[in-house]
Amino acid sequence: MEVVKGTDRYLRGWIFQIILSDGGVPKRAVSRAEVISSGVLGDRQRNLEVHGGEQRAVCLYSLECILALQMEGHPIYPGAIGENITLSGLNWSQVVPGSHLRLGKEVWIEVTRYTSPCSNIAAAFKDGDYSRVSQKLHPGWSRVYGRVIQGGTIAIGDIVTLDVG
Repeated sequence: MEVVKGTDRYLRGWIFQIILSDGGVPKRAVSRAEVISSGVLGDRQRNLEVHGGEQRAVCLYSLECILALQMEGHPIYPGAIGENITLSGLNWSQVVPGSHLRLGKEVWIEVTRYTSPCSNIAAAFKDGDYSRVSQKLHPGWSRVYGRVIQGGTIAIGDIVTLDVG
């Protein structure tokens, strides 16, 4: 993790993977994508009552969390639990509702809420225990949803800046 702008308010990481699906999980990796107000172009959600929409346009997760979960014996990998963008190098505990992320040079995301895990991601967890990424039961391990403040193009390796406000 790197401090920029002379303060620990701004933290940097990078985009490890961009993942899309025609509905559901697992998702497939792409090298670049266009982010618009409704989400990442080429990604579709099956259940719009609980996924998608302006406040849940993009789902993000941490590579470091995925690796730690693998060390616990879970067969999880980037995209297995439905995130659109896997980030690396950030202190995931600081990626909270109300924080802002700049992805690459163009895209701005406001983190709006933690995601609620569901049975569709059970295959990514030993014994199918998808509650392992529940914010209520395991704070700091949840994926997050974000609202697109400004769209644009992102690519693997793009710098991510976290503004923890």
